[in-house]
Amino acid sequence: MPTVLEESIHARTPPRKWRISLVAQRFALLGVILAIWWIASLPMPHFILPGPPRVLEAFRTIAGNGDLWSNLGITLGRVGTGFLLATAVGLPLGIILGSNRRLGDFFEPIIPVMNTVSSAIWATFAIIWFGVSNATTVFVVFMTAMPLIITNVWQGTRTVNADFIELAQTLRMPAHKVMIKIYLPTILPYFFSGARLAFGFGWRVSLVAETLGSSSGVGYRLRQAADLIQTDQVFAWTITLVMMMAILEMGILRPLENHVFRWKKEAEGS
Repeated sequence: MPTVLEESIHARTPPRKWRISLVAQRFALLGVILAIWWIASLPMPHFILPGPPRVLEAFRTIAGNGDLWSNLGITLGRVGTGFLLATAVGLPLGIILGSNRRLGDFFEPIIPVMNTVSSAIWATFAIIWFGVSNATTVFVVFMTAMPLIITNVWQGTRTVNADFIELAQTLRMPAHKVMIKIYLPTILPYFFSGARLAFGFGWRVSLVAETLGSSSGVGYRLRQAADLIQTDQVFAWTITLVMMMAILEMGILRPLENHVFRWKKEAEGS
């Protein structure tokens, strides 16, 4: 006989038919967009607005000669490196600033300022300091993602119940156990929220950095195609980037977050 928790979870889970219907509706919407795009491209010169067939042919060309996969891998590597560095720096800094109120109040004006600095400005500094290299893109992604992670972890640390901390100190619990048992469960949802946001921004700013200060990657190939007025390739590279972001977001990051916090959803449903 099902428990109350199982019944609640089952009630909150969308029926299979509903999910299939939603997917069908999304494909229908995609079909409508493609139809509008194709009709709008008919009276236009192909270098202004290429139609879906021409863009598909451009995609086959860059995929067939290996240009697509090599440059996509380069961009993904740069974004991943910058994101990991931002996490390694932002996570402990966010915890320190959130757990030490005096230190947090002192640095509080700095983080919002860093969040408002344009990625183009960071790219300009990176070109001056690192020249045309991988470090330029990595630095821009790092400087964009780090403040977002610090901000979210900082907010999460401040929501930790002070009574739990006081009780742990009374019981002389070791610092590493306080971190694992008290801080970590509270911080993780905030960290994942900031990490997903930071990773998405990292993809966007990597294009700016690669356009301005790189000789490879998706951003560089986009600029090169635009300079040569190969608009079909511009569309092909853009669509590829959007598809990659969607795959990473919906196929990896969101399922990972749902898996890590499945206990939270079960608790809310009970």
